[in-house]
Amino acid sequence: MACRISELVLDAADPDRLAAFWSEVLGYVEVGREDDGSIEIGPPGGGPQPTLVLSPSSAPRTGRLPLHIDVNATDRDQDAELERLLALGAVPADVGQTGNESWHVLADPEGNEFCLLRTRLQPL
Repeated sequence: MACRISELVLDAADPDRLAAFWSEVLGYVEVGREDDGSIEIGPPGGGPQPTLVLSPSSAPRTGRLPLHIDVNATDRDQDAELERLLALGAVPADVGQTGNESWHVLADPEGNEFCLLRTRLQPL
């Protein structure tokens, strides 16, 4: 028997804003809110994908995140998905890449880095 990742928790200065951004990116919906202001988003109807919990935090972030999210498009090519993510509020991020990578490094509205990979995945 093994474990699987069920939730990823991300500190957020504005959980509502990040929940809206990541819901659009991933096609997720809000699945819960806690009294502390945390917002959990996940796939509509549940499923095997982990949920994201956006937890309120006023602590300043220093440096790069030790963990980042990689995403793959499911219904379009990488260039079209890049355009969509930029329109949603993602911005290009420089983490020392050479420019020859097959992925794009982006940051969400709070500066959390994530990568858009080239391979298109089948929707679940």
